[in-house]
Amino acid sequence: MDRRQMTLMLSDKEMTLLDRLSESRGMSKTALVRQALRLYQSVTERIENGEKVFVEKPSTKEKTELMVI
Repeated sequence: MDRRQMTLMLSDKEMTLLDRLSESRGMSKTALVRQALRLYQSVTERIENGEKVFVEKPSTKEKTELMVI
């Protein structure tokens, strides 16, 4: 697998979020960004195929459609 490097400039707020998420997930920041890209790709492909993606609140079974901008 070929690898390429990039520099990512984040705001303080975005970096704080990345720090918190990587710590809570026990993942490196790089691994977290890779996972986020795979998730975004999966959701985008489903929506492009005409599917809908929902988030369900377990206590009420209320569903909200996930919108990708």
